[in-house]
Amino acid sequence: MQSADQGTPIDLDGRDLVIGIVRARFNDAITARMVEVCQSELLALGVAAKHVTVVTVPGALEIPIALKAMADQDDYDALVAIGCIIRGETYHFELVANESGAGVSRVSLDHQVPIANAILTVENMAQAEARKLDKGRDAARVAVEMANLMDELT
Repeated sequence: MQSADQGTPIDLDGRDLVIGIVRARFNDAITARMVEVCQSELLALGVAAKHVTVVTVPGALEIPIALKAMADQDDYDALVAIGCIIRGETYHFELVANESGAGVSRVSLDHQVPIANAILTVENMAQAEARKLDKGRDAARVAVEMANLMDELT
């Protein structure tokens, strides 16, 4: 949500973190830009470029299985899911939005690895354009914050 009250910012330190990003190719112009912004923010937070891995899948429904494969490696401190689902004229939008979101959550809980869910679910391309930069940046910040929190908790 744009302009949402996100609370008091904390100091985010991404040094020594390894982050994986799974990006859906569907709505490519949106998701490619989200990855660029996410990677840029990760670097600004101290994550080394060599510690950021990006994989691309066809669409949002394929994101969870790629996340699971990465989580199975046990090499990542956090993962990021990037996609863009735009409502169409059929029920397919709800199916893809619900199933991809449930899959992302399931991987996170099953593997106890934080996953920043940056899969946009929007009504139209204008909404996707308006949200892509903030959502990409927020995903990086969530990944770093949650990786550090999980390190403290475990």
